[in-house]
Amino acid sequence: MADISTLASRAADTESGDALPLVVVLLGPTASGKTALGIALAKELQLDVINVDSRQLYRDMSVGTAKPTPAQQAEVPHHLLDLRTPDAPLTLQEFQTLAMEAVNQSIQSRGSALLVGGSGLYLKSLTGGLKPPAVPPQPTLRAQLEQLGQPICHGLLSQADPAAGQRIAAADAVRTQRALEVLYATGRTITAQQGATPPPWRVLELGLDPTDLRQRIALRTRQLYDQGLVDETAQLRNHYGADLPLLQTIGYGEALQELNGAIGREQAIATTTKRTQQFAKRQRTWFRRQHQPHWLRSADPLNEAMTLIRGGLV
Repeated sequence: MADISTLASRAADTESGDALPLVVVLLGPTASGKTALGIALAKELQLDVINVDSRQLYRDMSVGTAKPTPAQQAEVPHHLLDLRTPDAPLTLQEFQTLAMEAVNQSIQSRGSALLVGGSGLYLKSLTGGLKPPAVPPQPTLRAQLEQLGQPICHGLLSQADPAAGQRIAAADAVRTQRALEVLYATGRTITAQQGATPPPWRVLELGLDPTDLRQRIALRTRQLYDQGLVDETAQLRNHYGADLPLLQTIGYGEALQELNGAIGREQAIATTTKRTQQFAKRQRTWFRRQHQPHWLRSADPLNEAMTLIRGGLV
């Protein structure tokens, strides 16, 4: 087992740029195997896992987000899980502040940090030092945008902020509303306000993108339904109301339709699988354009990752 604090200390004798602490990032599309490999890396490096999955930030959403199970969380400490209830949205700026605190604490105590997740913008806010606007949620405006409908909202965004309209998927209501919220609250587009200041550490990005991802997504989707996705959705609906925005996200949206009798179980699974595969495609595009990971291609990704990490530390 590697002692990362010992490895990290060796970097202090190198040139000043290389003396910066190393932050390891494990990224990849959904269902690519990040959770299991992240835990294995954390054990090898004697580090905690810092979560960078935007839906796993919320309590009561465990099955549908494929959150690490209690048994997995018992193997190594996990941070930035279950921060808020689903009806109390966490802004990107708030996430960034909490995540930076977790990273800095890990660096201070262990000399390095480990980020694991597939939420591209959240990762970029940390590795690229993005400066998201400090605009709190606007419930009244969001309700008005909900009434307008996503096609109209995305059209409004594309007219006011073409760059954001291109960057945000036409079906992504959460990010579309956030961009419009920032625009109406500040009078400036979210694109114009997203500056960047690189963080004071080196970043080693490792990527997972298995060739059988479509099959993995299909298998995991069925497992989520078998593990109680519909029951979890019913609990969310009963506790927070059917209009909860997160109930329109992948998996929960189809489970809610099943609960309402609009579709059957097999159609729900098929639709969730398709939406997840489409989402994975968008994630791949983001990672290709916004990140430069070392893609782990060998049959032993843990050993390959550790070789790259040791090379970055010494």
